[in-house]
Amino acid sequence: MSGAEITLVVIAALALAGFLLWRIAQRLDRLHQRELSSRATLDAQLVRRAEVAVALAESGVLDAASALIVGDAAWRAAVEARRLVGDDAGDPASTDDTRGQAESELTQALRAALGGGQDQAHLAAEPGGRDLLERLAQANYRVQLARRFHNDAVVQIIAMRDSTLVRTFHLAGRAELPQTFEMDDALTVQAESARP
Repeated sequence: MSGAEITLVVIAALALAGFLLWRIAQRLDRLHQRELSSRATLDAQLVRRAEVAVALAESGVLDAASALIVGDAAWRAAVEARRLVGDDAGDPASTDDTRGQAESELTQALRAALGGGQDQAHLAAEPGGRDLLERLAQANYRVQLARRFHNDAVVQIIAMRDSTLVRTFHLAGRAELPQTFEMDDALTVQAESARP
């Protein structure tokens, strides 16, 4: 091989390596965009669940004490807790912790207020009760899905950013490392048993 051929091979190898690094950086950027989108979706679903909880508390279906507790927890989750996206989001890690705590408290308040299957059947028998329980079941299911998608995107980003190539060539740039969103979302709303 002549010197010119060796130079061409080296240039081709460097171009291929550069292209592969560019593709990895592009994939990582798409994952970060997906995480931002899933975070916004999760925030919207959490707000929707809190709105349904407020409607349940104001409906007169629950007893006065349960309505007060659910209403207060829903207010804290929807209004007082920091948003996951937007101008008042703040530090993502601390926002996730405080918002997760508020959402967990709402779940616990709903679980206590709704009780078991027989209690929910009595609530469904009240005027408008069945509709509210179905809306709450749908809202809670959507929160679970949105949280699962968000956490899946975060796990993929963390795994990719942990690779040697990404760390060595600083392919993540200045993007902050996202955090999973942890909350208690174990709420069983038996909307089907609410049907006559």
